[in-house]
Amino acid sequence: MKLIGILEMAAPDGDRLAYWQVFVDALGACGLVKNRDYALCLCWANGSKDRLARAAQELIADSVDVIVTAGTPAAAAAMQATSDIPIVMATGVSLGTNLSNPDAPASCNATGISDLPRGISKLRLSLLREALVPDARLAFLADRANPSSPLAVQETLAAASELGIDVVIYWLEDWPQIASVLGAMRADGVGGFVVAPGAMFFARRHELASHALDHGLATVAVRREYAEAGCLMAYGAPLRENYSEAARLVSRILAGEKPSDIPITEPTTFELVMNLDSAQALRIDMPASLLARAETFPRS
Repeated sequence: MKLIGILEMAAPDGDRLAYWQVFVDALGACGLVKNRDYALCLCWANGSKDRLARAAQELIADSVDVIVTAGTPAAAAAMQATSDIPIVMATGVSLGTNLSNPDAPASCNATGISDLPRGISKLRLSLLREALVPDARLAFLADRANPSSPLAVQETLAAASELGIDVVIYWLEDWPQIASVLGAMRADGVGGFVVAPGAMFFARRHELASHALDHGLATVAVRREYAEAGCLMAYGAPLRENYSEAARLVSRILAGEKPSDIPITEPTTFELVMNLDSAQALRIDMPASLLARAETFPRS
């Protein structure tokens, strides 16, 4: 029986557990039955980078056959911990990292799905600008501890340059600073911000949305779950597809394929989700052009 290790940056809330059930169901569709063909070993970091490093070592000590990671910090921790055990990134950012480096050694033990396809940062900025008054000041909120954040910042600044707008970058050093950072945004005249991809933000999405509304800030995030939690909008790939694709990659690796022979993939389907309650609380009259393209929440 094969042992599949799960390395999660986030905490085991209902949404995360549901996604791992999608992963299990997709393995079943590939002909792999839990507790017959494989067993799962789940390690949750609960948002702690230190815990993440220990969890990666625990999976290696358990002699797992493959490690599946959720969140860029988890992928980075797994790659730092082992160069032998195959790694599949279910969620995270590979743009600009060794995961997508054409000069990376052929022995690279990682593959997976990247959540930062080129051009998506420009689309998120465009959505935020469309929702707000034309001269609204825009910002980008990034997690200092997430290794994907510099990549997201770089793409966002490039997108802002293409759009001919200024975007201010705000770094969150750790979660307790969230109120003060958003307060600084408001004091600086920011009308809305884009949330960087990150497991910490996902885990704290309800608090993030609440703080943003308290400070009168519109938000655009990367997953529909953020909009359902109270952020104004979300634009990104349906997360279920990531976990289904990760299961297919795991099935191929357990059948003998090498991660170095499986190229990193990017999502091709995206959804725009809008929270109308948050729009009302922010006194934003959403343009008809956005409403026509969006799935709205709460549903009528």
